[in-house]
Amino acid sequence: MEIFDYEDIQLVPNKCVINSRSEADTTVTLGERRFKLPVVPANMATVINEDLAAWFATNDYFYIMHRFNPETRQQFIETMHAKQLYASISVGVKATEHDFIDALAAAAIVPEYITIDIAHGHADSVIAMIKHIKQVLPASFVIAGNVATPAAVRDLENAGADATKVGVGPGKACITKVKTGFGTGGWQLAAVRWCAKAARKPIIADGGVRTNGDIAKSIRFGATMVMIGSMLAGHQESPGNTLKIDGKTYKQYYGSASETQKGEHKNVEGKQMLVPYRGHLADTLNEMQEDLQSSISYAGGRDLKAITKCDYVIVKNSIYNGD
Repeated sequence: MEIFDYEDIQLVPNKCVINSRSEADTTVTLGERRFKLPVVPANMATVINEDLAAWFATNDYFYIMHRFNPETRQQFIETMHAKQLYASISVGVKATEHDFIDALAAAAIVPEYITIDIAHGHADSVIAMIKHIKQVLPASFVIAGNVATPAAVRDLENAGADATKVGVGPGKACITKVKTGFGTGGWQLAAVRWCAKAARKPIIADGGVRTNGDIAKSIRFGATMVMIGSMLAGHQESPGNTLKIDGKTYKQYYGSASETQKGEHKNVEGKQMLVPYRGHLADTLNEMQEDLQSSISYAGGRDLKAITKCDYVIVKNSIYNGD
């Protein structure tokens, strides 16, 4: 198995067949909906909140609401549906979460997307939750994760998952790799490729994306969607405190397994950090779209499928050489 990560890969250009990058189609289908970009903000408390979820849905972007205010989730679904917007929520695997799914079913409240979100998704508890959701809310599109191996992808798909989320510990605010010795930090892109070869359903690459070009690389190696945390934090609209240090503006960003999020120092596998203030979220998303359109033009096609056909070279740690 070839081991590499985002910074080790460069994609090889093909003949351009479009007259303008603006002709390139960056849309992607997940479930029964088509979205403007193959990008989803990480379901973290400093990246997404209810107002942003509504904004993403209104503007044809995919989102996954975090699960850190569990008592508000049912109302969130009802509010989104009242606005004629799709609802996409996160759940865990504890007994109370099974009860929550049952309560939704009893009230005939059906979120369009449910993400089972735990750090180590290749688990009997996740498989049991997938089966439970599919039994009582069969119309919901179930995303399960996070995983790192083809065996995990197959097990979750066989349990009924409609998509799997790949990435264990490669995120900027994640310290799983140093706390446990496990994870895909340093080989996340190779893990996406490895898992995608076994997948029959969509893969969401989660973690390790540091540049817009990494979105195209994720698509090349089999991802349908790319989950992005730190690059979609730090905006005017982002949750989290705004701080000024030495005349520069930053926003708070912390991992879902951090002490800040947990409220206690127990099984901590995330950290708190500051990310530079980035202005308005819409501008960042527009830039991501423009860069991905350029990627499609370099790939020699008209849509995202062209990127999946590109050749690539492994050039260890050389992308920034000479800059």
